Amino acid sequence: MPISAPRFRRVAAVAIAAGASALVLAGCTTDGGDEGAPTGGTITVATTNAFTSFNGDTPQANLDTNGMVGYLTGVSGGLGLGGFQRLDADFSILKDESFGTYEKLSDDPLTVEYKLNEGLTWSDGEPITADDMLFAWAQSSGYYDDATLDPATGEATSGTQYFSLAGSTTGLDTTALPEIGEDNLSLTLVYDKPYVDWELVNLIGKPAHVMAEKAGVTLEEFTQNLLDSPEGDPENPGEPNEILKAAADFWNTGYDVTSMPDDESLLVGSGPFVVTGFNPENDITLEKNPEYQGDLSPSYDKLIIRFIGDANAQVTALQNGEVNAIYPQPSADTLTALESANATVHEGDQVSYDHLDLKFGSDVFKDKDVREAFLKTVPRQQILESIITPINPEAEVLNSQIYVPQNADYEAAVEASGYDEWAEPDIEGAKELLDGATPTVRILYNTDNPNRVDSFNAIRQSAEEAGFKIEDAGSPDWSSLLEGGDYDASIFGWISPGAGSAGLPQILRTGGGGNYNEYSNAEADKLIDETQTELDPAALEEKKIQIDALTAEDAYGLPLFQLPGLFADNGSVEGLAYFGGQTGIVWNAQEWTLTE
Repeated sequence: MPISAPRFRRVAAVAIAAGASALVLAGCTTDGGDEGAPTGGTITVATTNAFTSFNGDTPQANLDTNGMVGYLTGVSGGLGLGGFQRLDADFSILKDESFGTYEKLSDDPLTVEYKLNEGLTWSDGEPITADDMLFAWAQSSGYYDDATLDPATGEATSGTQYFSLAGSTTGLDTTALPEIGEDNLSLTLVYDKPYVDWELVNLIGKPAHVMAEKAGVTLEEFTQNLLDSPEGDPENPGEPNEILKAAADFWNTGYDVTSMPDDESLLVGSGPFVVTGFNPENDITLEKNPEYQGDLSPSYDKLIIRFIGDANAQVTALQNGEVNAIYPQPSADTLTALESANATVHEGDQVSYDHLDLKFGSDVFKDKDVREAFLKTVPRQQILESIITPINPEAEVLNSQIYVPQNADYEAAVEASGYDEWAEPDIEGAKELLDGATPTVRILYNTDNPNRVDSFNAIRQSAEEAGFKIEDAGSPDWSSLLEGGDYDASIFGWISPGAGSAGLPQILRTGGGGNYNEYSNAEADKLIDETQTELDPAALEEKKIQIDALTAEDAYGLPLFQLPGLFADNGSVEGLAYFGGQTGIVWNAQEWTLTE
């Protein structure tokens, strides 16, 4: 089964994949703090969303702040500071050879060997071995699943689907079990077909010894169970693997928290930071991992991430010295306030977008004419001008579900899809499609996010002119309602790591872990599967353009706008640098230093 690669996350201000990047060695950037800079102390940053889970790789916990903590502690399904690779500011790959190495041994069949350095340990002192890589493969590959999924909902109708992934296992099948080296420090994957994102495969996730404990067996028994168990066959599903199911059940929900857990095994990580405190709805504290032996250890002792949803409150906290740096939602008012506070502002584009999705499984939008009618009412230009234009006067309405304007193939995608024809409302055209009907549409959005509130109000006012009845289904708990919630349309956004193509099956393929609007198109599914094995760059982009066009043809929803990005500091911290990808402000936290 396919191995997971970096994927999209939901955010307060959000993003989409920019394509695979060139390979760069870790030595191309500074590792750790600057030599001679002050050491020790505490750095505090503010971000928008609260922390909810120590496993941000499930659908319900796939939030940016959860991903940031996973990145710092090294236990994220995406790339992180406690694994083989991470991404640089330009989204190129940085290998971390202080952790281990990976090497492509063959193209036909694609064969990749991962080697851990000797003496690595988890934050609880237990060794990091090939057992952990085997579990990461088992968790992300879907190899043992024998479930048959409902094509409309993605729910299992028979058999067992063990791990509930925010991403997708769509991609390249590995029908052979990985081979573990005699020293238990290496693991070799042999793929059946080429895999476009093989360099982004992460084989470090949750610790295997913790999963074994949750399954009620020893680590040796847990690993042997994985090696002895057959590949799942949906045509002939068997009895569930009880050991694997016990581990998967915990992995799926056991890391979700509403307070600092008493179970310290939830905190175990491989990265340079480890969580030492959590105050719900307020902050989370990370300190240096004393067991970490790599090159990315910070010069300071403690990092506190505060959760402050209001951008003005973030600016006030920065000005008062309560925090050293902030990661607010950009707005013209926020920029003005930062200028008045004499803050250092770090700006740039995010490979990101806000969007309106229509739920194909809802009664009202099963009819394509109703979907098209609703989309004809969306005032995208008005939304852009009220939210983004004051920050970026050059911004334009976004016209792709896959590309942003900085991508070379954006214009070709727009020409193929025709999304640019939906820029202004066509109320009369919507009325004609409705033919006197007055459908009720429930719209889900984040009521704590001013941009989403503004988008909702603009859409409601315009849609009601065409005869739609709009119900406000907004909630501060919007993220937990995306999967299975009672709504017909949603306004939110995606953030991607900025590399690879794994986001396509996640959000657009039938049953994808982020396909919250239950979109299903057999032709799109086929093309999406092909993108995971297509190695020719031009052919890959052509398939993505075709997928984008299919979403427009199906009246999937509408992209709204690309978001600018914004960090700021008050001069008390050095090394902060802009990054427009998934990990946001903390992408190089290991390099920061206090100025005094």
